[in-house]
Formats: sequence, C-alpha cells, structure tokens
Amino acid sequence: MLYKIRTSKNLQEVASALEIAAQKYKFGVLAVHDLKAKMKEKGVEFDRDCLVYEVCNPHQAKKVLEANPEISTALPCRISMYGDGGGVTLATLRPTSLIDLFATPALRMVAQEVEDVILKMMEEAAR
Repeated sequence: MLYKIRTSKNLQEVASALEIAAQKYKFGVLAVHDLKAKMKEKGVEFDRDCLVYEVCNPHQAKKVLEANPEISTALPCRISMYGDGGGVTLATLRPTSLIDLFATPALRMVAQEVEDVILKMMEEAAR
C-alpha cells in the first residue's frame, strides 16, 4: 500500500526535483504543506522536516470523479518527503491500493497509470 524511496539528497534538492518532475509529467502541484512549520505556528514543537505535496493530473482526476465522485475523498494524490537521519525519504499511498477501497473496478487501469507516473516522479526526484 505504501511506496517509499530513500535518497541522500537534502530536502530542498528533493523538493525542487519533485516540482520539475511533476511539471514534466503534466501533474500540477496544488499545495505544499510544511508540517514542521505548521506545527510550530500552532505552538507544537516538531523537530523533523516533513513536506507533503498534493499533486494532480486534471485529466485523470476528471475520469475518476465522473465515474465515482466518492473518490474525491482520496484526491489529490500526496507525496510526502521527510528527513530521516542524513537523508530524505519520499513516500506515497499507492493509487492502486486506494482505488480498491471504492466499488469501481473499471478505474483500476486509471489508478495504475497514475501510480506509474507518481513513482517515476519520486524516483527522478530521488536521483
């Protein structure tokens, strides 16, 4: 269900590379959540760097939402990156695992296409 890849790059290098890869594969970055900064803003100390990217390919999202609007609860796709002792881990929930939660087996192929691209984006960001 969870796909993870580790890199020795620093967080900013990975973040920059992910944004380039997203654009290359026609995914938009809808938002970036800096969890460390957000928690600090709320008065909670959290020492680990952690960014969560919300990414979306609007054409694929349209196919999914037209078939089953309940899937909007799992959109947009998220890619997390966090520091882990001298490197960065990128992680995402596999769209193929998420689509299985909804009674729409015809969308499995779309989920696989999206997953393939997201994993490529993550691998390129990690290189």
